[in-house]
Amino acid sequence: MSKDPSSSNPQAGQGRPLPKKEADLFKNVVKFYESKQYKKGLKNADTILKRFPNHGETLCMKGLILNGMVGSEKKEDAAEKRNEAIDLVKKGLMMDMRSHVCWHVYGLLYRSSRDYNEAIKAYKQALRIDPQNLQILRDLSLLQIQMRDLVGFRETRLKILSFRPNSKVHWLSYAIGVHVNGDAEGTIGVLDSYAGTLEEGSMEFERNFESSELALYRNRVLSEINGEEDELEGVKKALDHLDEIKGVVVDQTGWLQAKLSYQLQLGMFEEAKETCMALFKRGSTEDHRVQGAYMCALLKCDRETCLEVEKTRGTVTLATMRPLLEKERAILIDAYSASGGAAGEDSLATIFPRSAAVKRIHLTLLSSVSDEFRGVVDQYCQRQIVKGVPSLGGDLSSLYLVETKGQSKDNTRYALATDPVDIKAHPVHQMLVKLVDSYISSLSSQSTFPNNSIECAPSALLWAWYLRSILHEQAAEYAEGITLVNKCIEHTPTGVDFYELKARLLEAGGDIKQAAEVVDYGRNLDHQDRYINNQATKTLLRAGREEDAKDRISMFTRHEGNPEQNLYDMQCTWYELELADSCRKKGDLGRSLRKYMAVVKHYEDYHEDQFDFHAYCIRKVTLRTYCELLKFEDDIWGLPYYGRASEEIIKIYLHLIDNPAKSQSDEEPDYSKMTPAERKKAKNIARKKKKALENANGAGGDKGDNGSKGTDADGNKKEKGHVIYEDPNGAELLTLDHAEEARKYAAILVRHASKRLSSWALQYDVSVRRGKMLIALQALSKMKQIDATSHELFARTIDFSQRMASRTTKCHPASEEVLSNESPKLTNGKSLNDYVQSTLDIVKADPLSSLPMRVAVANAMVSTNVGSKDAAVSLLLDSKLNGRGVTLETCRDALKFMESIGKEKEQLLVLIAAKFPFVKDI
Repeated sequence: MSKDPSSSNPQAGQGRPLPKKEADLFKNVVKFYESKQYKKGLKNADTILKRFPNHGETLCMKGLILNGMVGSEKKEDAAEKRNEAIDLVKKGLMMDMRSHVCWHVYGLLYRSSRDYNEAIKAYKQALRIDPQNLQILRDLSLLQIQMRDLVGFRETRLKILSFRPNSKVHWLSYAIGVHVNGDAEGTIGVLDSYAGTLEEGSMEFERNFESSELALYRNRVLSEINGEEDELEGVKKALDHLDEIKGVVVDQTGWLQAKLSYQLQLGMFEEAKETCMALFKRGSTEDHRVQGAYMCALLKCDRETCLEVEKTRGTVTLATMRPLLEKERAILIDAYSASGGAAGEDSLATIFPRSAAVKRIHLTLLSSVSDEFRGVVDQYCQRQIVKGVPSLGGDLSSLYLVETKGQSKDNTRYALATDPVDIKAHPVHQMLVKLVDSYISSLSSQSTFPNNSIECAPSALLWAWYLRSILHEQAAEYAEGITLVNKCIEHTPTGVDFYELKARLLEAGGDIKQAAEVVDYGRNLDHQDRYINNQATKTLLRAGREEDAKDRISMFTRHEGNPEQNLYDMQCTWYELELADSCRKKGDLGRSLRKYMAVVKHYEDYHEDQFDFHAYCIRKVTLRTYCELLKFEDDIWGLPYYGRASEEIIKIYLHLIDNPAKSQSDEEPDYSKMTPAERKKAKNIARKKKKALENANGAGGDKGDNGSKGTDADGNKKEKGHVIYEDPNGAELLTLDHAEEARKYAAILVRHASKRLSSWALQYDVSVRRGKMLIALQALSKMKQIDATSHELFARTIDFSQRMASRTTKCHPASEEVLSNESPKLTNGKSLNDYVQSTLDIVKADPLSSLPMRVAVANAMVSTNVGSKDAAVSLLLDSKLNGRGVTLETCRDALKFMESIGKEKEQLLVLIAAKFPFVKDI
């Protein structure tokens, strides 16, 4: 019996070269793969494998081509083809483990599935075989910077540079590698070495974009150098360097901003003022960071304050960041007032009379109790009312600043008053109420503003009513606000803004269903207004009208296909969050989880998207922006929308842990306790849910399996294998390990959003359910550092103390020692009962103490037997719901507490009805 010729052929793999014909075919396979001509590549690979079926490199390339074809296949075919690709690559690797091509392909396969750590291992193994392969080194460096293996990235880029020292990209990549490792001086050395390789008269020394960006990047790195004796040595060098590169720099605004920053840090305040004026003349008057820097220059602030102002966002300036001394206030008023400066010549209001930012900042500089402040606000409001500016109320709300204590006792900061109690007591709000009431009275009787003889258009009264209604909304006076906004609607029935405001008042007042009707009516007046359409969609979802919301939002999506699919592709996170909230309220936890996970997936995509920029930014020499991108991506998991989605995922999994029976999708309702009519209705609902679940999971024989694309339940065309059709009801998510999933997301939050109280609160909730008392203790300690007066901290401290007292199993002796030493610090060294009593005394002494805190203390009183149940109820009722933190949600918590202890709720319901006049079902 003859042997298989391919198995005995010395060219059938194991690192031996192919014959010329097959070698040329293999080159074509690689070429077709890189140009994404997968079918041609597959054909050439099969030709090679007919003669050499065990040729490892060809097997691997065939697997890589099949993997590339996965994206164009249906879901079922794609999974099958991917498994085939993996098997082929593994088989090829087994056939030729000494081939760097096989290991490289193995790494590419892992990279395509985003398993970067395994891909890095494969690349490193390939480099052991072929240490000088530039393509593998380049791919490895991209993965290392993606995974933030900064030391490895620097070493890899150095190897590449040593092999190809004539490439600009390799020099800049190595400079970035040195920079991200914190070696600013080394980075400057690399950039200077690169400049030394250039010939005189080369493009890099001329004035163009790339030369400009490289010069400004070098300047930024220079400013980060800290001298051994003078920490500002690098800043001084950077300031001098700016003058050297001025002729090369194209971005003059960036050049001036860098110069301004250095001048402020070095205390060169007169020069900084001149730089600010240069920026203002270039059009930066509306940039509040430049305005804040100008204030720092005028007041000669210390370096820390200047750097803090430099990092501000939005409309925050030095004046809204911290309280000003009277001397400081006078200096800034002189600079921003139209009557300030030398006969008004040097003030910003005179130089830039059309600047909205200058006029707006002037308001924040005046004392809120002064007559001058009232006069300036009066002029500002009259001008905006005559113009009919709907955002005036929100604009003025930024003046509700209250002083708060910072981390140190002497560090006082401003915070924005958001609770209706604080807003109502704020002098600015009280002044605005009197001012707008005088407008309404004068415009109603004389059609003029007070102390003004110029007759106004009828619309002035309309917008005065509108502003007064917003002031009612801010103070939680919903019934009064509705009365005025109804006047606005009677006056101008086509004003979309009035319906939106009325809907907000109705929603805050407790009638979400009527709010949805009102805002949808307003939306119907203008089908081209995307904003009001989005507001209508959001309110309809909150009212539980999912299908109506879907119809509204689909007006601004592509008309073909499923709107939810289009919204997912557009990464419309606000819609998915609202839809997830709506599903959660209905008890559809699986679908709610799926929508929250969609938001998480978007952020994973944002993080993944940076991969394409690692090479692109270096090639285009946008190095400053690239460094900012890396910092942004490092902090992406701490952004608000991701935090909200993660928190809700954790809460759902914790609910499933606490209520395991409710997580079963096939649980039958108890029909025996229903009337015949209720039983019939419940069975119909169950039948529809079952059918919808079968259709969504493909159990109903989807025609899309045999046709081209198929349709969804609404008759819309489905794209093959789209992610929204994969487990749409979240059945798979409900089968995951609840505790492990909650732990995973809690760990992400405490790492990337460690300054957020809710992150540590959820970390505690997860830890105690997993029996990790030491981690729970750490979470409580962190919460105490963030806000020692939080009701969430108080409730969890009581829970932790009770768990510690009742536990039967002990931890490791070292852990026990930490627990015994640190636990008493949570209660300030007091016994549990004394701690509850002392907190009770503090709450009683403050009539404005928050309702959530009162509920938490009342619960603690009952669980620790501190006082009677009647005393706990009295704690809730005595405040008459006039304290802080009174919302419909906190009122529901109070009602739940009353139910749990078997007390009558009528008195509390009367208070709730008075506070929320439109509430129908609490």
